[in-house]
Amino acid sequence: MEEYYLICEDSPEGIFTGIFEAYAMRKAHESIHIQVGEEENLRLFAVYSHIVPDPEKSLRVSSTLERRLGPEAYVDICCALASQDTEKGEAVYKTVVCGFRMKDGKQVMGNLSDPYVHKVFELARNVKNEAHHWKEFLRFQELESGVLFSKIGPKNNIITFLMPHFSDRLPLFDFMIYDENRKVFAVHPASGEWYLVTDTEAETEKFENYAKDEKMYQELFKYFCKTIAIKERKNIKLQQNMLPLWFQEYMVEFGE
Repeated sequence: MEEYYLICEDSPEGIFTGIFEAYAMRKAHESIHIQVGEEENLRLFAVYSHIVPDPEKSLRVSSTLERRLGPEAYVDICCALASQDTEKGEAVYKTVVCGFRMKDGKQVMGNLSDPYVHKVFELARNVKNEAHHWKEFLRFQELESGVLFSKIGPKNNIITFLMPHFSDRLPLFDFMIYDENRKVFAVHPASGEWYLVTDTEAETEKFENYAKDEKMYQELFKYFCKTIAIKERKNIKLQQNMLPLWFQEYMVEFGE
């Protein structure tokens, strides 16, 4: 049986467009695969198609998923699509197929015996956990312009899950969160709506021009963290378990 591989952009819009095209092919879903990005070794007897993201097709798919699979499953799918795992496209596609075949598609995420559903469940949980950690560990620093700035380096693409949280808590502040791994800025103007800006040539050095008292407050915060520590209860292994090292490099209290 001939295999079909749809090569999609690594974005929800790209993968949703891929799902739309997969159904439009009207072939057995077992023979269709969604692949995120190119692969080095091409398969024999396989047909490859490059899918161009289409906002209209993507919207139709997302609306259908939310209606037929329910909002909870839809959120899990969106979280899975934010994962760094390159197999997420295939897992989400086959999970959608599984949900549409069920009598009650809203129960699809409970069907963990299906390997693709289980994969989506695991990816979604991983993304949610990382987003939750960044909500606790993210640190803002005030720039000369008065803008609050934070640089992060998440494993997964979780910046869109962070912005609603901080926008709700800092609605009257100008602030930015920069994902240095993906070169994406999330910008929130005071009393406005946040938006994303991609800049692959961003000069992040200019975001190190702190406000007049910022350095002083950073030193005070470091001193505070140091003085409240209890030497006899110091447990580096436990600390690194609760707060992994790759978070610490973005936190003021662990700076030099």
